[in-house]
Amino acid sequence: MMASMRVEPLYNLKAVVQQTGLKPDTLRAWERRYGMPTPERSEGGHRLYSRRDIETIRWLMTRQREGLSISRAVELWQQLQASGQDPLQSALPIATSAPPMSGVGLAGETVAELRRTWLSACLRYDEREAEQVLAQGFAVYPPELVAVEVLQKAVAEIGEGWYKGDVTVQQEHFCSGLVVRHLEALVMGAPSPTRPGRVLVACPPEENHTVGLLVLTYLLRRRGWEVVYLGANMPAEHLETTISAAKPQLVILSAQQLHSAASLLDMAEVLQRAGIPLAYGGLIFNLNPGMMEHIPGHFLGQRLDQAPEVVERLLTARRPVPEAKPIPDLYSRAREHFRDRSGLIDAELAQNATKLGMASWHLALANHELGHNIVAALRLGDMDLMGTDVEWVEGLIANRDLPETVLPRYLRAYWRAAENHLDDRAAPIFDWFSRLLDREGPGRPELDLLGEV
Repeated sequence: MMASMRVEPLYNLKAVVQQTGLKPDTLRAWERRYGMPTPERSEGGHRLYSRRDIETIRWLMTRQREGLSISRAVELWQQLQASGQDPLQSALPIATSAPPMSGVGLAGETVAELRRTWLSACLRYDEREAEQVLAQGFAVYPPELVAVEVLQKAVAEIGEGWYKGDVTVQQEHFCSGLVVRHLEALVMGAPSPTRPGRVLVACPPEENHTVGLLVLTYLLRRRGWEVVYLGANMPAEHLETTISAAKPQLVILSAQQLHSAASLLDMAEVLQRAGIPLAYGGLIFNLNPGMMEHIPGHFLGQRLDQAPEVVERLLTARRPVPEAKPIPDLYSRAREHFRDRSGLIDAELAQNATKLGMASWHLALANHELGHNIVAALRLGDMDLMGTDVEWVEGLIANRDLPETVLPRYLRAYWRAAENHLDDRAAPIFDWFSRLLDREGPGRPELDLLGEV
């Protein structure tokens, strides 16, 4: 971060409190008694703090958590300055009365090591150490770097750990909760917009993964853009009302899953009719680049840290929206037919839950997810998009040491039930099941064990 940005007075008292967690009365007392920090004043007499002021407060709070009194922490700051050192860049020994910090001394640590240490604390549910590590990270590194390299990547790593069976749901929720709280505080504490244009960011219906969107919101706000963050699961039916009220110059949508990508397409078409440009991204598009040909919008790229550059280009020089390839009527007819008859498929499978070896609630969940994704794949004009989800479930089953016959047995039963209740309009669905199971059959001897359901 440029030095001028670090000392520019941009943050009001509320933003500082949100970013540091320090009570306003305590902060005022530090200023009166110790002269730290030293905010400037607005024309109206209100306190204005710089990024360095915020980092100074965090540095003092970290020293307190390590066992120092506030007066002793201030003395230490002054001693370091007197010796020609910048306290925010100095590696300090952990006080002997402080709890162990797993060997963290950031001056010689990489960001990856910082992330690992923070994740280790989270997996032990040690919120105090996690906060301490993160506070030191913010004191040493630019906040944009911490947001991307520590918070966003930590969530990705812990999600991968859950998928592999190495992390529990409780650990994942604890870590994600801390990340979201910190990112929301960063967003709230970002400086006021200085550049023309408003950006609206949201997740489509049934998309609840917001970490990447929060990081992007923060990065854009740090660059001076006005960003209206609407968060997870934005109802599509209210989109027209929202853009009419907000009047954005750009809408950003993020989808991580197949069914939310289909909802994103619905919203993209609404924006196209309204003449509002769309930028979009998310894991599902990284995994299936071909689906982008159906989205009338600008892809933000596969790397989150580079997405702000794409957004800036779209806001500073309006570009024509990429042409979207139309969905063949064959898929639209199949989708409507499947929606009308999928309940009958579910009912037949429910009658055979015992033969399938699945609990009723588990079968109902599987039917919902598979049916949901079939509708999404048809909406996007390519049933082969289902392959990513099938591969993901296969990996999940393997990582949980569950019988490998579970998934093919269920898919074959679903295929048979679909044939009983769907007609020729469902040809894309039948073709996909045929390709999937016939392709897997020769290499999967367990399919011969399915028998008749």
